Amino acid sequence: MQALSRSVSRFLPAGARANLARGNLASDLPASVVVFLVALPLCMGIAIASGVPPERGLITGIVGGIVVGLIAGSPLQVSGPAAGLAVIVFEFVRQHGLDVLGPVLVLAGAFQLLFGALRVGGWFRAISPAVVHGMLAGIGVLIVLAQIHVLTDAMPQASGLDNLVAIPAAFFNFVSGEGNRFGAVAVGLATIVAMIGWERLRPASLRVLPGALVGVLAGTLVATLGAMDVKRVEVPDAILASIALPTAELWGRLAEPTLIVMALTIAVIASAESLLSAAAVDRMHDGPRTQYNRELGAQGVGNVICGFLGGLPMTGVIVRSSANVQSGAKTRASTVLHGTWILAFLLLLPFVLKLVPTAALAGILVVTGWRLASPAHALHLHERYGLVTAGIWLATLLTVVLVDLLSGVLTGLALSLVQAIPALRKGPLKIEHAAAAERAGVPELRLSGAATFLQLPRLTEALEKTPVGGEVRLSTHRLAHIDHTCLEMIEDWANRRAADGTRVAVVGGSGTPHRKLAEAVAAA
Repeated sequence: MQALSRSVSRFLPAGARANLARGNLASDLPASVVVFLVALPLCMGIAIASGVPPERGLITGIVGGIVVGLIAGSPLQVSGPAAGLAVIVFEFVRQHGLDVLGPVLVLAGAFQLLFGALRVGGWFRAISPAVVHGMLAGIGVLIVLAQIHVLTDAMPQASGLDNLVAIPAAFFNFVSGEGNRFGAVAVGLATIVAMIGWERLRPASLRVLPGALVGVLAGTLVATLGAMDVKRVEVPDAILASIALPTAELWGRLAEPTLIVMALTIAVIASAESLLSAAAVDRMHDGPRTQYNRELGAQGVGNVICGFLGGLPMTGVIVRSSANVQSGAKTRASTVLHGTWILAFLLLLPFVLKLVPTAALAGILVVTGWRLASPAHALHLHERYGLVTAGIWLATLLTVVLVDLLSGVLTGLALSLVQAIPALRKGPLKIEHAAAAERAGVPELRLSGAATFLQLPRLTEALEKTPVGGEVRLSTHRLAHIDHTCLEMIEDWANRRAADGTRVAVVGGSGTPHRKLAEAVAAA
């Protein structure tokens, strides 16, 4: 293992080599291979769903692993092309062309760097979970609607509504036998069945082998053994040689208001998705916590580089990140190594990619989209926080599907603000340190007024400053209201503090806010 460590470390920058030198290779190297196997089919599939060549997604995977992995504020988060932005990119490329995407992405990355410099990372966490999950659910529905057409070797339509309306025609074409529709559908179904079946039935000794890879292998095998004339992934023989910097004419188009709005939209959505993913990753391990403003800056650097190289927009991705943590990764070296493996694959084995049917990648994305839609999360919101919160989720989802992504997010944010207005009449949130309790050796935060998502950054800062170990009290004696955004944040904080040996107690109050807060802490 020591010899392998020395061999691998030669290809890594000094920061990653230092992590390996501390003896973490035994954990990070296997984890990096698992993440590579998860990322490879997803990078290509998301690129195709975005209406761009598959190598564009792989370029983003390389930059997300090697560059962002080294400087990220969330050490165990893995960045790459995200399904959540595929819908935006597809529509943008259709309207403006692929070449314009590079300069827009550079501007989006610059916006993210500005966000990080202004230290607004905490505000992205204040976005209501109902809005975020409604947005992701809407994206999931759009992905499924589009990939249903790709499953039959057809081209998806320009919008979710168009894809929905075109499904009967796609079914007619399938039944009429135009082209090799049966073969493409057989490949897609084989991929879906193999992926889901493997994830549910795989033996413990092979649990590190990801279902997405098994699904793609199964679909490719069906197409190859059946000698099926189905569409395959198209990649150039010299992938890296096809990279070209944007021309001066393209840079000049950044003065167009439409492109500026698009860059800002990508920056905001990518930032929110990355930071929410980072918060979820923090809940999976006991290592260093995310530095949100640093993570924003790292994502900005990554998107600037992807813009110059012709890649896709980048975010922190929960699927790859959770695979990284669950595979035992200890440091950022696993993320860097996974990007190195993608680069090596592109340089040495690009011909392998040409064997993969596009219907197999569509099958992977159908499963991914369904999981993003996650109706179970709507039930969770309804059960814990009521019908209004679940309604915000549904309104966001429907607007994303029927109108567009930005309109959906703005609709959800507007409804969240309307939901908070009655609570704001109960007075602004006040956070006081109870001196008498602290003299007795027990830190206590007294909360009064209304705790809504608008005060989340200040509440987060106060909670993070409490000491680790022993007992921390949250007094709700004068707390008049607390919304689900604050409750989920406090539950996450209490869960992390419990892992560090801290006991969180909710004291001094009664009524609905006290009960909800006590339930959130108890669930941690």
